Amino acid sequence: MNKIMTAIALSAALLCADGCRNSKKAENSTTSAEAPADSLQADSLKRDALKLADLPEEPQFDIVTTMGTIRVKLYSDTPKHRDNFAKLALDGFYDGILFHRVIEGFMIQGGDPLTKETEDHSLWGTGGPGYTVPAEFVAEHVHKKGALAAARRGDAANPYKESSGSQFYIVHDGNACFHLNGDYSVFGETVDGFDVIDKIASTPVDRRDCPLVPVKIIKVIPVEQ
Repeated sequence: MNKIMTAIALSAALLCADGCRNSKKAENSTTSAEAPADSLQADSLKRDALKLADLPEEPQFDIVTTMGTIRVKLYSDTPKHRDNFAKLALDGFYDGILFHRVIEGFMIQGGDPLTKETEDHSLWGTGGPGYTVPAEFVAEHVHKKGALAAARRGDAANPYKESSGSQFYIVHDGNACFHLNGDYSVFGETVDGFDVIDKIASTPVDRRDCPLVPVKIIKVIPVEQ
């Protein structure tokens, strides 16, 4: 079975508890890719001073990772997901969280706080802020490359298709994700950093699709507009 077909078979369980094996050496190898501390401190101060009410109707955020920066725009017609992602970003919730599930030709997934709170990798993919977000399906918002969507539990345990409170994924190949349209809430899109999506998607992974070298979200910073 090829990679894309494997991805499609796994799509119904985007929040599965995938275990990962990362060595201390691999963790240390990400340090050199991180942004300068003084720059991050300035960004954090600017972020901390903002509130949801200060943001534009369709705010943009830089997802700063150890492999580069992805800039995303949040949609105004998915307000519950927009406000939730923005609040978590402004609160620093995503700082230090990993992209724990990466499937080239499909998507990259992150947003689980357990990836920085525990070394028990069998739990990665099951964490969140303790709540879900009601589904927001908009026909125009499809799973194209760079689409920002909310992960969720499968239909059997989640008949209303409510989204995870924090876990999200970014589409790498829209052709492999078209079957997710109308089942997973798409609440934003990438406006810059498609090359970073490609870079993360192509990073070597173990048999459970976890990057062998951790891909960390350093900060999620609002963009001045």
